[in-house]
Amino acid sequence: MTADPSVTPSTLTLDNVRGWITSFHTLVTEQKAYLTELDSAIGDADHGTNLSRGMDAVATTLDGAAPAGIGELLKGVGMTLVSTVGGASGPLYGTFFLRFAASAGDAGTLDGEAVGTALTAGLAGVVARGKASVGDKTMVDALTPAVTAWGDAIDNGATLTDAATAARDAARLGSDSTMPLVARKGRASYLGERSAGHLDPGSVSTTLLFTALAQALP
Repeated sequence: MTADPSVTPSTLTLDNVRGWITSFHTLVTEQKAYLTELDSAIGDADHGTNLSRGMDAVATTLDGAAPAGIGELLKGVGMTLVSTVGGASGPLYGTFFLRFAASAGDAGTLDGEAVGTALTAGLAGVVARGKASVGDKTMVDALTPAVTAWGDAIDNGATLTDAATAARDAARLGSDSTMPLVARKGRASYLGERSAGHLDPGSVSTTLLFTALAQALP
């Protein structure tokens, strides 16, 4: 779902957030095989399958739902992912959305600074849950620069659309940076030096998350 290009929003609305989740679902579905292929090299070969199943469940949960605010919508997303997705991706993505939801609260719209605060809360949740840092070859390598890029863009007066684009591009660069890294967390860490030379699948799906956010804004 792509927002109307004739309108440049000053706030992230409930409809934008619904579009974000819908676009993420679409992208994960399209890239399911690729994400699983990446995970087959250094993980359990289930990242694409698990995340796709979780987003299918999210889509079913959201179908016909009428949440009162952004927090309620994303709390539903987070709880669905935690309860339906196996492996690491369910708890990590679920935690991201639950922390974002708690930051957003009952608000029906969020300005750029509030979105940045919510993204930062989501990142902190992922870091606390996964005990990972930048350089460990995890989704944090894409998530951290994306959140930072959003904040920097908003601080410099960027529109939400430009901030989302900056976050997407930073996530992609962060994901690319995982290729030469030796994994220090998760299933990939068991491979030691053999984990180098492969993209981290979680960082790739994180890039899809921010690609979806950019698609949800004109």
